[in-house]
Amino acid sequence: MSDAPRSGCPINLTLEVVGDAWSLLVLRDMMFGNRRHFRELLLQSEEGISSNILADRLKTLLEQGILTRADDVTHKQKLTYSLTEKGIQLLPVLAQMSGWGLKFLPVSEELSIRAELLAQGGPALWEEFMDELRESHLGTINPARTQPGWISVGSRLRAAYEAVLARKATEAQRAAG
Repeated sequence: MSDAPRSGCPINLTLEVVGDAWSLLVLRDMMFGNRRHFRELLLQSEEGISSNILADRLKTLLEQGILTRADDVTHKQKLTYSLTEKGIQLLPVLAQMSGWGLKFLPVSEELSIRAELLAQGGPALWEEFMDELRESHLGTINPARTQPGWISVGSRLRAAYEAVLARKATEAQRAAG
């Protein structure tokens, strides 16, 4: 971000920080895909981000205080990226954007199932998911874990995605056979 913003408008200022598609996709992959290392973000990107763009976006997100990075204790040359509270607070923005996309754009079933669940769960589910992100990225204790029968939001979203993939694979096998 340059030293002088175009204006003091909150929308403008937010867009100057996270207004490019790649930054939001990096945040999406960290939140919903639990991708915390450069290589994971690079190789597992559905959209095929290039290494120089990824490096630039990570640098910007670090400078803006949306991410932090630390040495990975399992590998001397690896860094682990984590969301800060500022980054975690972007979850409702991503949830709202995905809800809009569900309503108005030709989304794929497997890549939209998580958005559907987030839309159905609304702000209460978003807050629960943000608590999980705080636990995994900031190390805070998630009070929901003590509830009997608790299943994480991340696990529920992942299970729904995997169920759609499995159903589609079965349908494809039936159609081919």
